[in-house]
Amino acid sequence: MSVAAEIPRRIAAAELVALDDFTATHPIKIDLVYAQAGHPDNMFKTALYRPDAKMWGHRDLAAIVLAAARLCFAKTGWIFEIKDCLRTVEAQTLMRETPIVKAHPQWLEEPGRLLSPPGKGGHPRGMAVDVILVDGNGTEIDMGTRFDYLTEDRANNPAARNYTRFGDDEARNQRILYHRRVLEESMMQAAAEAGHPLLPLPQEWWDFRFLPAYSSLFEPIYDADLPPEMRMTAV
Repeated sequence: MSVAAEIPRRIAAAELVALDDFTATHPIKIDLVYAQAGHPDNMFKTALYRPDAKMWGHRDLAAIVLAAARLCFAKTGWIFEIKDCLRTVEAQTLMRETPIVKAHPQWLEEPGRLLSPPGKGGHPRGMAVDVILVDGNGTEIDMGTRFDYLTEDRANNPAARNYTRFGDDEARNQRILYHRRVLEESMMQAAAEAGHPLLPLPQEWWDFRFLPAYSSLFEPIYDADLPPEMRMTAV
């Protein structure tokens, strides 16, 4: 049966895993950026999530993230800091209604769309995750840009995976490329070992997700369908 013929399946709450529950046993940290309006990495300047929201992810993706974090830590001593995973349809809607998005309608347009419509993509299924690297002191590893870096110049995007020149310091250029390679190789190795293909999003070095052909087999997740304690927003 072709993918197009499949009827999307609803993801049960029991299939979601709170990555927060693994910070004591795995080399991961949780930094739910969009739960804090004043967070320096929250480009939307709005609290999209509840203050007590957790970092939920589909159990298959969560297993890959945890395995990748162990691989990365064994190689470098660096820790995965997870910025976002499940982004419910309500949260996606709130994101599109923020002043900064309304001021940049091109972010919603093809080609090179930066924000998916509500219900589209991996995040509203818990099947996309945003990860950066930090050292044992919590200092961010230099990846060339910060998480959620956006540029007006789509043809010259330092956050893209194929970008290679971050200034005139060649030593720093090589360090950044190595850091990005460590993160990507850890995620891809863990995914391969799990037998689950993974897509490193080309325009965002921090974003890893299941292939669209797979995630589209599942319905997006609404807060309204989750138990109150699992909901991401207050909507």
